[in-house]
This record gives sequence, C-alpha cells and structure tokens, in this order.
Amino acid sequence: MPRDPLIGLVGKPSAGKSSTLNSLTDASSKVGQFTTIDPQRAIGYLQIDCACARFKLSDKCKPNYGSCVDGRRSVPIELLDVAGLVPGAHQGRGLGNKFLDDLRHADALIHVVDASGTVDAEGKETRGYDPSVDIAWLRSEIVAWILGNLMTKWGGIKRRHIAVKATAVETLQNQFSGYGSTPVTVQRTMDRSGVKEPLEEWSDETVEHIVNCFIDEKFPTVIALNKIDHPDADKNIAKIAKMQDPNAVVLCSAISEIFLRKMAKQGYIKYVEGSEFIDTREDLIEQGDPTGGGLKELDEKNRNRIENLKDMVLYRFGSTGVVQVLSKAAELLGLVPVFPVRNTTTFSSGASESKFVFRDCVLVKKGLTVGDVARKVMGDAPIAFVEGVGNMRVSEDDVVAVGKNDVLSFKVGRT
Repeated sequence: MPRDPLIGLVGKPSAGKSSTLNSLTDASSKVGQFTTIDPQRAIGYLQIDCACARFKLSDKCKPNYGSCVDGRRSVPIELLDVAGLVPGAHQGRGLGNKFLDDLRHADALIHVVDASGTVDAEGKETRGYDPSVDIAWLRSEIVAWILGNLMTKWGGIKRRHIAVKATAVETLQNQFSGYGSTPVTVQRTMDRSGVKEPLEEWSDETVEHIVNCFIDEKFPTVIALNKIDHPDADKNIAKIAKMQDPNAVVLCSAISEIFLRKMAKQGYIKYVEGSEFIDTREDLIEQGDPTGGGLKELDEKNRNRIENLKDMVLYRFGSTGVVQVLSKAAELLGLVPVFPVRNTTTFSSGASESKFVFRDCVLVKKGLTVGDVARKVMGDAPIAFVEGVGNMRVSEDDVVAVGKNDVLSFKVGRT
C-alpha cells in the first residue's frame, strides 16, 4: 500500500534525533516485510482510531501492516532522517547542502530540540545553553535557503511574469516546485500572506514575507522538546512555551521510551507504547495476580531507574511523549486514515480473508476527494464506480474525512 506522506526528522547533533527516530520505528507493532527503506528512510507507526471500533468489529481486525489492539491502530508511516544541521547550513556549512536537499522531500518536520540546554549549537557538550535559539535558527536557515535562491533571479522572474501575464500563483509555483510544492500549497501561501498588490510591485520585504508563509504551508513543524527528564529542562521548556504555538510543541524523552520498550520486550515490565502506566512483577502481584503476569524479577538498579522514570516523566508529563510527537505531526498535516475494503458491508478484503476486517489503511492528506484516493490506491486501473458503507455509491468528487467517506471499495472496470 502507498506509504505517503513523508515526515522529516531534523535536529542538531546530539539533540536526540537518532534516539527519537529509533523510538518511533522500534515498535512492537511491526508487521510485514519493511522497516528500513534505505539508510535515510524508515517506517514509524502512527496511532489512530481504527474504523473497526466504530463498527464494533475490533475482535476481527487484523491489519496487513501495523497492528490493532482494541480499536487503537498503529499505521505505518514513512520517516525521513534529514542530515544533521548546524548554523550556516544554507551556505554549505557542515552537511548543509545535503540537509536542505533532503528537506525538500518532506511534507512535515519534527524538529528535535535538546530541552536540557546541555548541547551547544554545534552539538558540543556545555551547560546553560538556550535551546530556543535552535528553533529560531532552524527556521532562519530554511528562509535564507529559499529566499536566497529566489532573490538571485527575482528581476528575471518579474520580467517573465509580466511578459506572459501570469498569476502570482503560477509564477510562484514555477519557483517553488523544486521544494515539492503544488499549486494548492502556493494558493494557501498567498491566502495566508494577505498580500494583494501585483507581484511586479512586491518589495524585498514582501518577498521575504511570502517565503515565510510558504514555509508555514509547506513544512508544518512539530517542536519535540527532548530530554525533559533533565533537571535543567524545566526553565527552558517554560521559556519556549511562551515563544511558540503551544499546539506545535510536544514534550518528550526518547531515551526513556527506548528503555521502557527494551524492558518490556525482555519480559521485565508490562508497558504499552506511549502509555503513562508501567506494571512490574511486584505491581501485578499487589493487584492480585500471584504469578506477577509471568514477568521477570527486576534487579535493584533497573527497579530504581523505573521508579525514577515514573516520577520524573510518566507521572509529571503523562507519557514519554514519543508517540504523541508523531500524532502531532499527523495532526498538523490533517492526515485522514482511509480504509480500502472489497466489501463495504462485511468490510473484508476478499473471500479468502472474509474472517478479517479492515486489512489495509492508507493515510491521505486533508482535502483529497474519493477520486484522488482511488487513484492513489488503484493507480492507473480504470474505476467503474466507488462504494461507501452499506454498498452505497459515492461520488468521486466527495471529500474524504474522518468518519465520512473513509471506508471505500473501488470497483474496477469501464463505466
């Protein structure tokens, strides 16, 4: 099944980007033949509400990829490990050119920021560094990259714009297409900018404003404040919370999530990814299970570490935040889970799999129509018609949304 869109992870050296990527991909829900696509791409798992719960069929839900437990589904989503960056990336410093080239493929970004302030701008150990600076210079690097490319040829762009009598959207799309833009993205950019004067009259300040609006539309960004369990993190988190949109900030501890998953896999604790609860053997015995859930006995070192993690992370913040980071990125993109099935009454994928339901799930961007999804799922196959729930035909012009036109059967053939 298609694994679009693509979410990029960015961050300076030692901010915890690799740990965050590992925690997003090293999930117990892995099923199927793919995890790593190439050294830069991997599969993470986005948690969503599955359609099986809506139709009270959770006991029959068995996804081809990912997993579904009591209506909570883990859906594969492609992640891009963007090359590490340092200030001056747009001028080629560090891996700057590779970072910016990688970036153009992403639909949204997760910016992993070291909230502890123990790593400077170059990724070197320090104390008392202000991580809010990292957030500002990441954006400034992207602005400088796109704006620099645009302004070096702005005179020629304006002359051609006038000569061919193009619209601002048409002219900008010609320039922004190299960053993975679409005309819809550029139109939203113009709407966001509020600019009304003709393109040929734009000042340098107006062009920079347009570039900033384009970045907001093309690269919606989650600020993942990592290392929240460090004692220096609180003051930095408080400062950043006042400066950033709270809807785009997630608090997390990637290393804690990795540790908990490791202990769960080894049979020492009972833990569900992204949960605020941990059960040890002793906990389960106290709850009335004399077998302790079959869990192994913890040694003193790991017992103390888990108790500290409960106090410093889970009880304070509600979770390690890692699962929520990916959910926030999907929310910013407005992703809609669509469930292609063969039969929209039984929700099966075919006669050979009639006992299982909702085997597949495709993540699509907001605003797509039934016809768009049909082409995404079926490719060039001719579609005679599309059915929704209850074998009711739906128009290819209808927009898909959560709970509306999100369970579909595509009937191949000529109309």
